[in-house]
Amino acid sequence: LIRLHVIGTGDEIKLSPSVGAAANMSTLLVNRPQYSCLRELGLSEDNDGVYNGSWGGQGQVVTSYCPANNEPIARVRQATMAEYEETVQKAQDAWKVWADVPAPKRGEVVRQIGDALRGKIKALGSLVSLEMGKIYVEGVGEVQEYVDVCDYAVGLSRMIGGPILPSERPGHALIEQWNPVGLVGIITAFNFPVAVYGWNNAIALICGNVCLWKGAPTTPLTSVAVTRIVAEVLERNHLPGAICSMTCGGADIGTAMAKDERVGLLSFTGSTQVGKQVAMMVQERFGRQLLELGGNNAIIVFEDADLNLVVPSAVFASVGTAGQRCTTTRRLMLHESVHDDVVERIAKAYKQIRIGDPWEPSTLYGPLHTKQAVQQYLAAIEQVKQQGGTLVCGGKIMDRPGNYVEPTIITGLPHDAPIVHTETFVPILYVLKFKTEDEAFAWNNEVKQGLSSSIFTKDMGRVFRWLGPKGSDCGIVNVNIPTSGAEIGGAFGGEKHTGGGRESGSDSWKQYMRRSTCTINYSKDLPLAQGIKFE
Repeated sequence: LIRLHVIGTGDEIKLSPSVGAAANMSTLLVNRPQYSCLRELGLSEDNDGVYNGSWGGQGQVVTSYCPANNEPIARVRQATMAEYEETVQKAQDAWKVWADVPAPKRGEVVRQIGDALRGKIKALGSLVSLEMGKIYVEGVGEVQEYVDVCDYAVGLSRMIGGPILPSERPGHALIEQWNPVGLVGIITAFNFPVAVYGWNNAIALICGNVCLWKGAPTTPLTSVAVTRIVAEVLERNHLPGAICSMTCGGADIGTAMAKDERVGLLSFTGSTQVGKQVAMMVQERFGRQLLELGGNNAIIVFEDADLNLVVPSAVFASVGTAGQRCTTTRRLMLHESVHDDVVERIAKAYKQIRIGDPWEPSTLYGPLHTKQAVQQYLAAIEQVKQQGGTLVCGGKIMDRPGNYVEPTIITGLPHDAPIVHTETFVPILYVLKFKTEDEAFAWNNEVKQGLSSSIFTKDMGRVFRWLGPKGSDCGIVNVNIPTSGAEIGGAFGGEKHTGGGRESGSDSWKQYMRRSTCTINYSKDLPLAQGIKFE
């Protein structure tokens, strides 16, 4: 067996020498009429996994599988290290062209990328659903996020810049100048194979950077399809294709990007475990990093909460994307006065969740992404039992093709049980009973991650305590909405073991640029700062 530890997912993939032969013998989904959208996206049986202005791929051939049935979709030829080197060099050459394009003109190109994505949104959303496993409406919604960020970036391209500051010296001007970092490396995870690249790509481009993308090894077809759409826009504008380069690959490519001093910023989305390795490699060269890692997110429900908001919020946030969002609700903290009622109502709602083929419009819950994730689910259930938890519902693999497990609710565990403090990327919800506000806030903050958090209450004093310095320590702090479903206009990211990075809106653009403080003397004198005399 060949073992690959994949940077970007934290997963270990085992490839048997017979895998490729099996995929050849099977009927690939790309050849079936019902999946004609794949052809619409330019995909075929064998696809190049390298783009740097021209397409290539001389590395390992990997087969992408559909999580809903574990049937092969199509194959991708990954990058070799020589192709990685060639791509970085071409990206550097492309930057010399792109950096000279005025920012509003760069915004116009990004606008065209957004329009191109709009034109393919149903086909691309279908591919995301097929390859990642999330339901179709979520797949389309993910592409819409990329479109929305493009729209946001267009306006931002006319707004980025620094202030003119008052100088203490007469005849002097003090200004901030913001310039691109150059090459932005983007490593994305399987769970959002389009949106996370879009957040980084659109903002990085209008800031004057070029991008090198390594998507998750288990969603290579999505990476190829998105890159094809973007490449067509660049070609129409007579711009170097290497402005938006792509190298499909595994840990070798990810490690090279982390260690490469030519990568001005490395944006990494994935597990905390792998993110720590990436951070150490980037820091060793004093590089810049943007980390979007794990989340052990909590909803806190107080005694005055509107339970008609709580129940659908908790269900959506815990089972949406089959529990595979970094913002998935993993801990539900209920005030003792509403605990039993809420558990009963949520358990009833869980039983009504429509489970099925992600492509079916009525489906609300699909499969886990890989067989390894199914094993992680089973291991977590076993730990729950060992630590004294009670299964309210779920806890088993579903008897159907694909990587389906039952959405699961657990009660009876202490707030600090080891399994409760472990982020397991599966649909398991731990329900905890609390008595006081201080207790609930402390439990929210006691886990190592600090991504998303939410309370449900009508008490305005409590709301502002929650938002304040002694409230949630997360990067996303919500009131009366779930932990998932962040908007692109705000900065997305978290604290502590979540990594500290910020993407998308607000002033996240600053992470993609370097700042210079510039003093200009337009007088005939040379006064020194702080009134120093040197004569």
